[in-house]
Amino acid sequence: MSSTSQQETPDNNAKSVITVEDLVMYYGNRKILNNVSMEVRNGEIMVIMGGSGSGKSTLLRQLMVLERPHSGTIKILDQDVGEMPAQELYNLRKKLGVAFQGGALFSSMSVGENIMLPLHEHTELDPATMQIMARMKLEMVNLAGFEDLKPSELSGGMIKRAAVARAIVMDPRILYMDEPSAGLDPVVSSSLDDLILLLRDAMGMTIVVVTHELESTFKIADRVTVLDQGEILFIGTVDELKNHPSERIQSLLNRRADDEMLDPDAYLKRLTGEDVNGDATL
Repeated sequence: MSSTSQQETPDNNAKSVITVEDLVMYYGNRKILNNVSMEVRNGEIMVIMGGSGSGKSTLLRQLMVLERPHSGTIKILDQDVGEMPAQELYNLRKKLGVAFQGGALFSSMSVGENIMLPLHEHTELDPATMQIMARMKLEMVNLAGFEDLKPSELSGGMIKRAAVARAIVMDPRILYMDEPSAGLDPVVSSSLDDLILLLRDAMGMTIVVVTHELESTFKIADRVTVLDQGEILFIGTVDELKNHPSERIQSLLNRRADDEMLDPDAYLKRLTGEDVNGDATL
């Protein structure tokens, strides 16, 4: 059974804006998340990390309300999303911003048009107001004056920042970020980390970041959730993470390969599609 570390935060009494209890998720017959319970507090940066296949991307999709869990509950902004009617779910999603890993900008649109897209879809603002709001957000991510360019004319770091501008154009209560530093050089990655901290401090946003970048995690995280094989291995501060005695956690932090040896009989059964009792599983 995985152990969970409790922790103290700068504002340990902050209200929870996301609460997950006993979350279970399957893809086919494979259990991806197993009784995951966690909370994200108002105004904090929660980093979710773990090895490949640990379930962190699946958990993020659950928190973004893109999939329904097989069991367990998820409450976002005090609303249980499990039984929420479609219209209420639509209204809730307008309070959530998402910055996708690759930016996900539409190549046929200018940067400014990409930023204004959520405003066109979800508001009845006049075009002039939309342009002002888009320029304000581009100023915030240090892309002022780039609204007329196409995404193909931007660097990788600029695309990431433009994606953030689009994600925050409606001033969401919660911002989700999927691998924001992936593929960026250290200098650009550090500037993006500074932007994430600015969004928390200047706009009071609650931010959930999925990343495998340890340097970014140590810089931005108020708390860290570590997933391992679909279960919570750790929840706590960066200092607690660094000093945690778990060998598995230290392997993740120090990028050490697992030393676990596979039993030859188990390996043969896996190849032949048999379970431990010799019955075919395919």
